[in-house]
This record gives sequence, C-alpha cells and structure tokens, in this order.
Amino acid sequence: MIVREAGPHLRGTSLEPAREEIDLEPQRRRIDIVSDPGFLEDLGALATDEVRSRRAMCQELDRELSYYRRMLHGRLDLLAFERRRRRGEEDRTLIDALPDILGDPGEADSHATVTTAEVAPPHIPVPGRRSIDFALGDDFLARIGEMDDATLDEIEAALTEAERAVSSDRRTVHQAADALGAEIARRYRAGLTSVDELFRG
Repeated sequence: MIVREAGPHLRGTSLEPAREEIDLEPQRRRIDIVSDPGFLEDLGALATDEVRSRRAMCQELDRELSYYRRMLHGRLDLLAFERRRRRGEEDRTLIDALPDILGDPGEADSHATVTTAEVAPPHIPVPGRRSIDFALGDDFLARIGEMDDATLDEIEAALTEAERAVSSDRRTVHQAADALGAEIARRYRAGLTSVDELFRG
C-alpha cells in the first residue's frame, strides 16, 4: 500500500481529495481483459458456455460504460451552460435550465439502459482523475457557480479526455461482442449448438 496526497497545485483548493491508500496491484479491470488480444484468440476451441460467458461480460461492460459516458456528457452540458450564463447568453439559472440540460436531446443510445452498477472509470492521469471525481460528485451542481474559469477549464479538459477514453473502450467492447456473437451464430449454422444456446444470455 502507498498513500497518495494531492499535488501542490490542488492543495488547499476545492479539488483536493482526502488522503487515499492505493493498492499497488489492483484487480485487473474487465476492459483490460476484453482488450487483451488473447480474449478473442482461437474462439473455435472454446466451449460454447465460455464463449457465451465472454459475450455476457462484454454486454454488461457496455451497459456500464454507456452509463458512465452519459454521466460525463451531462457534466459537460452543465459546464457549457454555465459558460453561456457567464457570457450573458442565458437568462435562466442553472437550476431552472436543468430539465433541458439533462433531458438527453441528443442521439439515442441503443445500448443504453438504466443501471446502478459501479462503473470502473477509464484510466486518466492522476491530476485529471481528481477533476473527474470532483465533477461527478454529488455536490458538483451546487458548487459549479462558485468555480473560477480556470477550474472550469481544468474540469472540462479532464471530462473530455475521459469521454474519449470511454468511447474508445466501448468500440473495443462492441468489436469483441460482435466477434463472440458471430462465433455463436456460426456454431448454430453448423449444427454445433441449439437455437436456445444462440439466444441464451
């Protein structure tokens, strides 16, 4: 175990986290497992249950990443509104505009489902990680109006980087899920598995 403290530029600020113990050998993340080239190697040699299990992992991971991505988009939308408000382009308060900001007017996500799962965050360098944790905190909405422009810039940069990382992870997961689904379908066409096995899980 090691103890991590805030860097000098965050000490004494609203972004300073509590002292935190970090395991030097954390459990391997599922996205790292799915990203490993060996995850899709020699699928034909695997038992059908194992192929299905890997596909189910991809599906669950995609739901979690989708949820996390929507959280990041919501915070970016809040930041964009706050910037417009400060420029005098908005007459409404942030609270008044909240239903419109978080109303998800953008593209529908066919993979998106409501979930309460804990989502393993993407790998972001430590300073950015602190900003992400702060932006996703329960009190972010109440405190956004008190932040100076430099803090907003820092948080926006970290959120944008995290969104890119999550989107990249989702593409990796989708490619793996498609390959695993294709393997199950191949077995069905070849008579190696039943229709129940095809659609189960």
